[in-house]
Amino acid sequence: MENSKPKILLCEDDTNLGMVLKNYLELNDYDVTLERDGKLGLAAFQREKFDLCLLDVMMPNMDGFTLAEEIRDVNPDVPLFFLSAKTMKEDIIQGYKLGADDYITKPFDSEVLLHKIKAILKRNEELHREEANAEYDLGKYHFNPRLRELSIGGRVQTLSPKENELLKMLSEYKNDLLSRENALKRIWGSDTYFNGRSMDVYIAKLRKYLKEDSSIEIVNIHGNGFRLVVTE
Repeated sequence: MENSKPKILLCEDDTNLGMVLKNYLELNDYDVTLERDGKLGLAAFQREKFDLCLLDVMMPNMDGFTLAEEIRDVNPDVPLFFLSAKTMKEDIIQGYKLGADDYITKPFDSEVLLHKIKAILKRNEELHREEANAEYDLGKYHFNPRLRELSIGGRVQTLSPKENELLKMLSEYKNDLLSRENALKRIWGSDTYFNGRSMDVYIAKLRKYLKEDSSIEIVNIHGNGFRLVVTE
């Protein structure tokens, strides 16, 4: 994100407010895609990668809450802000239940919104940097996701990108359940039957790579997902 402007998806059916906000954010070094309704917003989100989404709640063709559910299905982590004239407590609570990072009621101060956007993107960048540099000791193995290397006793296995992502997720959830749905959406993009079969093949490969240490096991939790069990 250092090299290019952060990308923001702005969905707002009020043409005037949409253009004013787009221009203001672009003046502050953001790359903004403006869509006028939820369906167009979803199409844009599926087409491109965004760092943050600003969604109006009341829009034609698909409201902001429905759009947020669709976006969360594709990417559970992208920061989401709702912009809304609806100030009812129930609406605000619903917004947060859908995984919003903020619910901003209209009229709002653009400068305050800008600072909130900066704060959350900075936090996300720091989190990603920490995650990117994380390494894992798994029994007798050492796993370095950044280099895609799994090593034991001086021997190194270089993992394919998907093997690497899957082992990384299993390591993040070590001794805990990694749900099939979560892994499929994050690594394969959707949890279809065919992607599920593909993931099973990768799990089998990882089991083969880890077989030299009997204290490590990838356990299948039927119907739910997998656990990387490491007996200390």
